[in-house]
Amino acid sequence: MQRVLEAIETFWEHLADVRLVPLAIAVGLHLVKLGCTSRAWRNVLAAAYPEERVRWRSIYAAYAAGVGVNAIFPARAGDVVRLYLTHRAIPGSSYTTLASSTLVLSIVDFGLALGLFTWALTQGVLPGLDVLPLLPSFDFHWFLAHGGTSQVLLVVLVLASVALAVWLRYRVRELGARVTQAFVVLRSPVRYVRTVVVWQLADWSLRLVTIWLALGAFGIHQSLRNVLLVQASSSLATLVPVSPGGIGTEQAFLLYTLGGQASRTALLAFSVGMKLTLTAVNVAVGFAAILLTLRTLRFRRATEALSPLP
Repeated sequence: MQRVLEAIETFWEHLADVRLVPLAIAVGLHLVKLGCTSRAWRNVLAAAYPEERVRWRSIYAAYAAGVGVNAIFPARAGDVVRLYLTHRAIPGSSYTTLASSTLVLSIVDFGLALGLFTWALTQGVLPGLDVLPLLPSFDFHWFLAHGGTSQVLLVVLVLASVALAVWLRYRVRELGARVTQAFVVLRSPVRYVRTVVVWQLADWSLRLVTIWLALGAFGIHQSLRNVLLVQASSSLATLVPVSPGGIGTEQAFLLYTLGGQASRTALLAFSVGMKLTLTAVNVAVGFAAILLTLRTLRFRRATEALSPLP
């Protein structure tokens, strides 16, 4: 936390040096990016529930709300909000199908992220296992520094997974049908590419353009290599959702992978400045979506009447 606060202080000290026009354009493209992702998810859900009218604006609101909550709360708490709001927007939908629908989106995301990670490995700039525990503000530090305890937690996780598998065995038919429903869009490859993949590729393209503009806004050398390294760092930082948005981990990765591209001060200002800017946008849009959808920001009160999850 001290490292993050130090970086925030550095950002404020150099705020006057930030070029606001490219940063404002980056923020606008970020909002469009959210629209592309939500559109892809909406199309997956529309295929799963052809008898229902799936409104894009409702899905956009649900997706934006989830992103906003995830920006300030750890452990992917926003995913719960996103699924709840989507469940309200689609009458007769099941949480099992809604949750499984995100796996459809992960096909493209995983493929592109894996390709990006593989490329980053060839560049020799990612920290090795011997370096990870030493990185400042690194979310995995505790787990790597306490190997024995981590192994125990891993065993507990495996046992819990086995218990869950045994429990699911007795409901496999019911759950299987609902999971399969989420993948209906894949039955038509043309429809899948046209209504899902195209939107996801637009999402990833906008991510890279946003990073390009943010690099320029903070005075960091703009190159395709640097853009890809920033995206790789951002993706790796969110693997384990310990801190909100992985801010500490992302900062540590960026300082390591972009070392030599600019001064440490400039990299600190960029790493935290870009994160704070996009986090503020995500929170503002996300909580505005919750307010407009539920007519209140008291999420617990709004869910009191929620029936048992189907």
